[in-house]
Amino acid sequence: MDALPFLQTSHLLLFLVGVISALLVWKNRGRPTGFERLPPGPPPIPVLGNILQIDIKQPYKTYMELSQRFGPVCTIWLGPKPVVILSGLQTLRDALVTQGEEFSDRAAYPMSMKITRGYGILASNGHRWREIRRYAVTTLKNFGMGQRSIEQRVQEEARSLVKAFAEHEGAVFQPSEDLGKAVSNIICSIVFGQRFEYDDPDFLMLYSTVCTYFHVLCSPIGMLYNIFPGIMEYLPGKHRHMFAMLQKFREYVRRQSDIRLKHLDANSTPRDYMEAFLIKVVQEKDAPNSEFHYNNLLGSVWSLFSAGTETTSSSLRQMLLLMIKYPQIQARVQEEIDEVIGQDRSPSMEDRLKMPYTDAVIHEAQRNMDIAPISVPHKVAVNTEFKNYYIPKDTTVFPLLSSVLYDPRLWKNPNNFDPENFLDEEGRFKKNDGFVAFGLGRRVCLGEGLARTELFLFTCSLLQRFTFVGTRPAEEIDTNPTCSSFGRMPRTYQCYAKPRA
Repeated sequence: MDALPFLQTSHLLLFLVGVISALLVWKNRGRPTGFERLPPGPPPIPVLGNILQIDIKQPYKTYMELSQRFGPVCTIWLGPKPVVILSGLQTLRDALVTQGEEFSDRAAYPMSMKITRGYGILASNGHRWREIRRYAVTTLKNFGMGQRSIEQRVQEEARSLVKAFAEHEGAVFQPSEDLGKAVSNIICSIVFGQRFEYDDPDFLMLYSTVCTYFHVLCSPIGMLYNIFPGIMEYLPGKHRHMFAMLQKFREYVRRQSDIRLKHLDANSTPRDYMEAFLIKVVQEKDAPNSEFHYNNLLGSVWSLFSAGTETTSSSLRQMLLLMIKYPQIQARVQEEIDEVIGQDRSPSMEDRLKMPYTDAVIHEAQRNMDIAPISVPHKVAVNTEFKNYYIPKDTTVFPLLSSVLYDPRLWKNPNNFDPENFLDEEGRFKKNDGFVAFGLGRRVCLGEGLARTELFLFTCSLLQRFTFVGTRPAEEIDTNPTCSSFGRMPRTYQCYAKPRA
């Protein structure tokens, strides 16, 4: 049944839900009782809310338009539930930093809850989240996050990535898979204590599961699942295949957990994140209400893989596409690489301070891509007063990062790819408070340091060895992401990696 293409289209599903809605008798287009003091927004209709007014492929554009129309704090209804949209740097700071306690909970998205059941770093809230995140920060630091040891892991993987690109021998290829595997392998080295060969069956299963999850999440089907989960559970489509793949992911993590438990020495130094977590499980097995158990281990492993693989690999894919689109910028980065690093050694993080233009290009690629327009949605933990509005407990909140990353008051040339946004008049790297690609407040990206290391070392390693050329003239290349329902995904493209002399 999954093969029936007409049943997999978002248009048919919208039609079916619209028919159901049309059969309901309704007279009042106003707000439901109890939500009168929500921020302003377009009036909803029963069942559907405002979904018919949303660009379902690029909803963040609708949110931007609504913010311009109704103000920096406004409301939209996705199905029967309200969502508060926050826009502008000051508004995001006021909510996520100044009132961080109220706005720090993670929204219970149906797809995420089905996968994690509310466990792990990314999906948990309250005491559970504080315990698991605090432990994750400490443990990841012990495994080298932000230190020289993690840099060495990335350098090793960068060499493997360069080798994989060289094996194409100058022929046309798609770089997305090699880039994704390289980034995923860094997560494997942290979680499982080892990197994999790119053709290893277990590794391919782990990697493809993450890829499939994000393609579904960022598609109209993913958006509709999160709005109407009850209906989607009974309909065929690619979300069913995704959940089947996730079951295999769970089974692999369970096997790895069982292997480690058989030989676990609670007094030894753990070799990877899983072993460290399991030692904590054994130590607290008799502690009442301990958060260290298998469900939180599984949820945390999934959080590390899902948050740490696709975002960084997508940023790298977009980076190479931009280099192909703008060969003069690629040449200038390579000139800086040649001056600072040369051809005889691997790039290091110490080089970044001497490479302001390359640093600016990487930051600008992230800003311009805007990979997570609404961040990872939040919700208010308690009934909250904000900007003279009343937001009921558990209301979903979208921090609209796009409104900051494209704010003309913060950027010289916000709508175009322009590294000058991060350079001062003398060509030195210039920080900008509007760079919120990793989020703000208590839920800021846990892996920001790792992502910055990967983006710099992978980019420099590849441009040190190759010049990237497209299969079409540069002026015909479209760099706009293709899939933008939940996040913005780079286009699939082919290119040549021409070895540099």
